[in-house]
Amino acid sequence: MLGFSLYLNRVLTADDYNYLIAMRNAGFSTVYTTIEIDNLEAELLTSRLKEVAKWCQNLDLDLVATVSEASLAKISVAISDVGKVQSLNLAGIFLNGPVKPEIVAKLSKSLPVALRAESLTDDQLVQLKEYNAAVDHLSAWYNYYEYPDTGLDENWFSAKNRWLKEHGLTITAFAPGDGQLTGPVMAGRPSLEKHRGEHPLAAMLELRQLGCEQIFIADQGLKANTITSFANYLKKNAITLQVMQELKPLFDNDWHSQAGVARDVVRLAEKGQFTTAPQEVIAERPKGSITCANEEYFALAGEVQITKRDLPADKGVNVLGQIAPSDCALLPFIDSQAAVIFIPAAKEE
Repeated sequence: MLGFSLYLNRVLTADDYNYLIAMRNAGFSTVYTTIEIDNLEAELLTSRLKEVAKWCQNLDLDLVATVSEASLAKISVAISDVGKVQSLNLAGIFLNGPVKPEIVAKLSKSLPVALRAESLTDDQLVQLKEYNAAVDHLSAWYNYYEYPDTGLDENWFSAKNRWLKEHGLTITAFAPGDGQLTGPVMAGRPSLEKHRGEHPLAAMLELRQLGCEQIFIADQGLKANTITSFANYLKKNAITLQVMQELKPLFDNDWHSQAGVARDVVRLAEKGQFTTAPQEVIAERPKGSITCANEEYFALAGEVQITKRDLPADKGVNVLGQIAPSDCALLPFIDSQAAVIFIPAAKEE
């Protein structure tokens, strides 16, 4: 399951509604928000939450939210009043802060409840079972980390995920956005520090590899080409790469990776689109270089490749262009016989 964020700390506009439509059309299914907003009056918070809930209902999107005992009380909802919590029209809640296990168990019998993955312990799970919690409605969510250098370590994350899986819990984490970053520091909101500033799709794919079933884009905004990249992956199982140069044969033809995955390059199956005459200048091949084997390599001539790491100059290889730097993080996720779509790089690249 893949979701994105819409926050309630500002006036909602038609642009926000259109963003929901664009993300839904790209293949996203869930909207994340939070009611943990200290400086927003209760009436405004309530009205904005109702408005987003209505939008999601109209667009067939699920809405989930971070809540706490205090933030629910602010909008006149007692956390122990399951009916009142359900009346918020949320498809699930992520509990922030301590909540008595008997209340968590009570809530879990009526709606999905996410527990803080970082701090979840054996004792907590034992207590929840003692109160007959609906285990199939419990899951583990990691937080996002908006301040640089505070995100989680990958090795610790992997170990914690193994423990969570052993206890039968599904796992949710956050990937950063790359468009309108969310304040106050505008540094992205990843769960893993290594994903700060990384391509959101690459972050999402790695989180999946690390055991996360649900991933949310934590920042409220993706670039147009990134939304296209998600749409192509979710609907066509294709990796989209932005190209810095005008290479029409790449844009105008279908491309697929070859069977088997090479260590150093992505090898494309289709040939015959570029000249195989050797170039006069033999150029180095930094990571993300688009190349074509020339006649010096005989049977390999005409094969288009993309370098996954920096490689030296080679007289048998012509350098054609370069993948946008942000998209290089996607190269390790191009699997055997996968579709690859090339598009012109956005101007800001």
